[in-house]
Formats: sequence, structure tokens, C-alpha cells
Amino acid sequence: MTEQIKERYELAIDRIARMKTEETVSEKYRGFFRKTAEFILEIDRVRNMIEDGSFASLSEEEKKEENKKLYADILIDQYEHSYANPAYAVCMMGEEYGKLLSFLYTEIRGEIIYAFEKKDLYLTVCNELFIEIYNCFETEEEPPYEELKEIVYWYASDYADVFVADRVKEQIDPDCDFATRIIMNSDLSDLSYLYDYGEYVSDNERKTAMHLNRLSEEVICKMADTYTEGYRMCFVNGRKDLSKKKTVNIRYLLGFERVIRKSIENFEKMGLKPVIFRNSVSVLTKGKNRTGYYGGTANSQYEYDHRLDQGLFLDKKFVERKLEVMKSTYENHKELARGLAGPAVLEAFGDIPFAPVSKPENVSFTKKQEQLEVLYGGKAGQMTNEYIPGDERGFTIISYPLPSIGERYEEIFNEVIKINTLDSNLYGKIQQHIIDVLDRGEYVHVEGKDGNRTNLDIQLYKLQDPSKETIFENCVADCNIPVGEVFTSPVLKGTNGTLHVSKVFLHELQYQNLEVTFEDGMIKDYTCTNFENEEENKKYVFSNVLYNHDTLPIGEFAIGTNTTAYVMAQKYGIEDKLPILIAEKMGPHFAVGDTCYSWSEDVKVYNPDGKEIVARDNEVSVLRREDVSKAYFQCHTDITLPYEELREISVITKDREKLMILEDGKFVVPGTEELNEPFKELN
Repeated sequence: MTEQIKERYELAIDRIARMKTEETVSEKYRGFFRKTAEFILEIDRVRNMIEDGSFASLSEEEKKEENKKLYADILIDQYEHSYANPAYAVCMMGEEYGKLLSFLYTEIRGEIIYAFEKKDLYLTVCNELFIEIYNCFETEEEPPYEELKEIVYWYASDYADVFVADRVKEQIDPDCDFATRIIMNSDLSDLSYLYDYGEYVSDNERKTAMHLNRLSEEVICKMADTYTEGYRMCFVNGRKDLSKKKTVNIRYLLGFERVIRKSIENFEKMGLKPVIFRNSVSVLTKGKNRTGYYGGTANSQYEYDHRLDQGLFLDKKFVERKLEVMKSTYENHKELARGLAGPAVLEAFGDIPFAPVSKPENVSFTKKQEQLEVLYGGKAGQMTNEYIPGDERGFTIISYPLPSIGERYEEIFNEVIKINTLDSNLYGKIQQHIIDVLDRGEYVHVEGKDGNRTNLDIQLYKLQDPSKETIFENCVADCNIPVGEVFTSPVLKGTNGTLHVSKVFLHELQYQNLEVTFEDGMIKDYTCTNFENEEENKKYVFSNVLYNHDTLPIGEFAIGTNTTAYVMAQKYGIEDKLPILIAEKMGPHFAVGDTCYSWSEDVKVYNPDGKEIVARDNEVSVLRREDVSKAYFQCHTDITLPYEELREISVITKDREKLMILEDGKFVVPGTEELNEPFKELN
């Protein structure tokens, strides 16, 4: 801490300490300011313990108690009467002031993380924002709302050069090694290390770490090797030069450190240093999905309630400011950016699917702000691709269950290890039989049954030379683990019909009776039945599936072949808890948004049989040659139709011959009989 920041910080803490006993603001708002002041002083106490080393000497149980104190206010049993809850804040302080002050309290809750990472400047500016707002309520009983919004706006704008710049640097610089040091230097057999991140630690993270500690070194190595080898093979199969890269972005949930430590060692043998950054806690830098490492979810409704808080200050100038800072930071660190190989993601699943409650008290976007958010996402994506070229980077993603999945957690964990290590060569041969049939088609017809209203035709790319070209990629276990799908970028014109799924879990949100209608490959209509109000249903899909775009193309059509995973899900009754990574391998799936080849459509890719996969573009992505802003949407959401809801997948040839791929949920292409074997366990 510089002397100047130290002085500012101490002055702010002294001022906030006096608020606890002052009665200079009206009684209506006094409870909010006192409660928030108490929280800030609690943060200061923990910060001082971290600074003097006394926090490190606490026992696991003592650290657990400190963690509980910090997050108690947003846990489900206290959230209804927390100022972090917009509904409560609005009830206590009125609509305008309640929304804004609930945002303020939520932004200040980010100080938990700043204290553990020793980001004293962040602590200082948040505290100064709180004091400035408090001063307004001292001056006037109810200061003009627009004046308060202006203060929040300039906080966001003025400190974008700190928050946004640091965020970009954290994503490319291995010297930002807060998490790496915890992983590599801690005694992982002592679970107190989990509390050193500052993240909320639930039973899931503790029990995951305990379970991993019981596994043999051989099993840990197997898990890590599958993860890192998949990453390496992504570059091999994509004919990309990994030797040019210097860093790998590792993403994971707390509790998996034993696997991550071994993975870091594996990556270092490839010449890659780890870049491990935290999932953002500030409204200034939050993304649509988790992009870093993260702890337990204290309260999903709390996160949902504040997902659009930028609506308080988002305007064109703020978007331009963030993009300007992002550009400047990338330019100052372009060698670091160019050296990033891409993300290696270890995700976890098994929590109870979250179906949010829609609250009118939550901040929402105006139509103009929705357009600005889309604009920002597009330009930020273009900029990222400029400094970290898509045709040079790769990725891998693998998933494991959490203890919350049920009493048979350890059995399920072992089953998932098996699924993640299925024989790629065997699946590659079987899937080639499916591709050979698909390559004969003009379009594919997908139809649901037993109440599933899916009736969809998917237009296929027309091959010029079938002896050297193919439409579908034969996907084995490299980028997307586990093995088990063939996929393509459909032709948009002629892709028409309805996709319906009775229940699906997308990006940690549950959808009931999700229904999407396509016309010439673009979304024409959409709905679900999560809420009684149809307007709320449409808004839910618009915000969380279309990401505020008026429409999206169908970017991918795939047929999942991992019947072993499907049977495992049925056996343990966990169909609604599986991540899309596994669920997409358990039936046909359709992605809305960008293609699987986004930002690298011009890179030639080949199947194991040597044929080039030529269906990499569609009529939207090809627009990059004229105007890149029209080609990409910065999203790709897979929606899977499970086998039991499927009447047929058939291929219609140019001569109108109908070739069956699946019928009543079973594979019927000669050479795919082995895929039906796991189904016998369900009889």
C-alpha cells in the first residue's frame, strides 16, 4: 500500500466507524448505513488479520467461522431481510433509493475478496463511494435521486481504468498468481487452505477436497492427465502450434486443488505457465458466465437479483470508456496476450437446479441498454480475437460431480471418471458410420414424441467432393470431454421448425418447456413455462438464452452418442443435474449463437479419416469478410433433446430417400449397435 492510499484508506475507515453511532441521516435510511458500516468494519478487521499474519495461523474451524460471518447476510435464511435483497431494500427505502442502495451494498460486498487479495486501492475507492453517498443523505433527508445516480456513474467511469485494466491483465499475466500460490504452496491435506481465497466455502467445496484427498495418487494423475492431454490434443487435431504459446488459463471450483496442482505440473511440461484469475465480483467487470475460478454459491437468487445492476449507469459513454481501457491494456501487454493458449476448464455439477424468482424490484435494462450490452460484447470479442487470435488458441473442458448430487456421490464420481476416459478410438470408428450416412443427406429431420413438440428440419452443407470432404466433425475426447458426438454448422436457409425440451438446465438456470421456433435458421419465436406470466417467460429466455439479441442463428447441430453417460444419468436419477458438457452427448443438441468454429472458420480441420470438415461457416458467420460486427454474437448455448423424448432422427437425401439414424431413441445405423448396449441396463 502506498502512503497516499494508506492515508486515504485509514481516513475512510475512521469516518465509517463514526457512522455506527451518528444520527445525522433520517431514520428511514439509518439502518442501511449502519448495517453497511458494520460490514465494512468487519472487512477491515479481517484485512488486518491477513496483513499481520494472524489469519493464516487460525485453525480450519476458526477460518470456517470467519467465512460464515462474512457471507451470513446473503445466505438463504437471512437474505429475505438483507439490504442485498432488492425486494427488502425497496420495501424499506422506496423503489429508487432501495434499488440504488442495494446495488451499493452489493458492490461493497466485493470487499471480502479485495481484503484477501490485498487490493487496498479497491477497498479504498469502494469505501469512499459509500461515504460520498452517506454525505448526500446527511445534507438532505432525501437527496435528489439523479444526484446519487451521477455519483455511482462517475465511480464506475473514473475507476474503469483500474478495475477493467486489472481484469484484462489478470487474464493474461501469470505473475498475477494469487490462486496459483495457494494451490502450489498449501498443505492440501489441511482443508483450512480453502478459506484463504476469501470465497464462500460450502459443504460442496469441503467435501470435494476431502474426497479427493482420499483418492490414490494414481487416480489423481489419471484425472489430471485426461484433462491436460485433452487440451494438448485440441491443438494437435486443430493443427495449431502449441509451442508458440506461453500460458494456459485454468478455471475450476474450489476443492479440486489436488487435481489442479498435478495439472499445472503437466502444463509446465508443455511449456505453459498457469494464468488463474477469479470470477469477477465487481459490477464493472462481471461477465455473462463464470470465466475464472470460483467458490461455493452462497445464494443463487442473490446473484440473479443483481445480474443487471449495470442498468443503473450503463450508457454509450461508459461502454466506450470500458472498450478504450481494454484496448489500451491489451496494447500495453500484447506479448502476454499473444502467448495465451486458451482456457482449460474443470467444471463441477450436481447442485439443485436453480429456478429463479422474478422480482420487479431488481434493476433491469432498458431496450437501449440491451443494445449497448450487445454492442459491448461484440466489440470486446473482436478486440480479444485481435490480441489473442482465435485461429491460434484452443481449449478443453471436463466436468465432475459435487457432493450435493446425492448420497451416492462417490459412486457417481467414479462413474464420471470412467465416462471421461472412454475409448476415443472406439467411439471414433462408430461415429464414422453415422457421419457416412449424414454426408449423403440434403437435410436432417428431428422429431419428438410423447408430448415433446420438436419438429425440425436442419439443412446441410452440400459437398463438392465427398471423397475428400465431410459435413460433420467426428468429435472424440479432446476439447470437449467426454467423448461422444458428431456435429456440424447447419446451412441456415431451409432450417425450419420447432425445438421443444420439457426440462433443461442451461448456464446454471433451469428452463421448463423451453420452446424455440426457427425460420431459415434464425430464432423467430421463443418461450418457456417457468413463470405464470408469458411476458416474464419471454423475458427470461431473451435475457439468458438470446443474451438480449433480437434473434440468433442455429450455430450447431449435433448428435450425441454417449449412451453410457445417458444410462448413468438414468440409473442415478441425475438427468436434471448434469452439465451441458455431458448432457449434450446424450442426444441431439442444437446450439443458438456462434458456430463451434467461431473466429477460426478459415482454419482447415480434418477428421481422423483425413477428410476436411468443410461445414464450418453459415450465412451469418461468413459476414466477417464484409463486417465482422455482423458475424458474431459472443454466445453459444447448447440445448439437448434427450433420447427418451425422441421419435426419430432421419436423413433425407437429394433423391428424397429417408435414412434413419435414430428411431425411438435407439441407433439404427449399421455399425452403431454397440451404442445401444448400455440401454439394456435400464430394462
